[in-house]
Amino acid sequence: MNTEVAGLGFGHFITQSDVVGKTLLVILIAMSVASWAIIAVKGVSLLTRRSRSASFLNFFWNATSLDAVAAEIGTHGARDPFSHLTSHAMHAQAHHAKYGAAKLEETGTSSEFVTRTIKKVLDEETTRLENGLAMLATVGATAPFVGLFGTVWGVYHALVAIGMSGAGTLDKVAGPVGEALIMTGLGLAVAIPAVMGYNWLTRANRVMAAKLDAFAYELHTFVSMGHALGHGAAPESSAANVRAMSARPAAA
Repeated sequence: MNTEVAGLGFGHFITQSDVVGKTLLVILIAMSVASWAIIAVKGVSLLTRRSRSASFLNFFWNATSLDAVAAEIGTHGARDPFSHLTSHAMHAQAHHAKYGAAKLEETGTSSEFVTRTIKKVLDEETTRLENGLAMLATVGATAPFVGLFGTVWGVYHALVAIGMSGAGTLDKVAGPVGEALIMTGLGLAVAIPAVMGYNWLTRANRVMAAKLDAFAYELHTFVSMGHALGHGAAPESSAANVRAMSARPAAA
């Protein structure tokens, strides 16, 4: 009996599993690899985006005019959501001033066209931030049930084998049933990191989106005015408000 107990474990469970059990194991492994890959890629992208956004905002609020901002973007490119939004807003204003309402999407005043452009870019940035999160949510929601199904399938076959052998003692039942519970543990091990990663990325994206919305409002004002940021009392007051907002640390 000791030899039989010593032979039980994960390796023995995999060896004795049928096609369904091994398929479920492969699915869980694939889910785990996919979720960790998404967390790693999105995490690195998030940290890079934060660093570049902070650098651009610091330059933006210390620039003397939008021309200086345009020159900076032209030199280094739009590498973060804030510079991307700024680039498109300034291009939309310049395009409408030069060509007017040449197409249906350009109808209305220059301010209205810039507003629609800003909204479009905000939607694009939101979509980009949320890419991959649906996969994490799916893994977090379904992995425990995949593991549970593997456990139920393993227990069923273990009990059938025990019934056919006619040996219903505790040591004959507990071993195979205990092995079947491995699948439930694997399902939880796959789901927990996916759920934690999803919550972390969702919170970070929500903070980034809120800052983008606040910046978009002030950007529209500056682009519509079309002169140096320091001119006029209203822009100075608005800029100070956004400086204070962007300086606040994002919630963890």
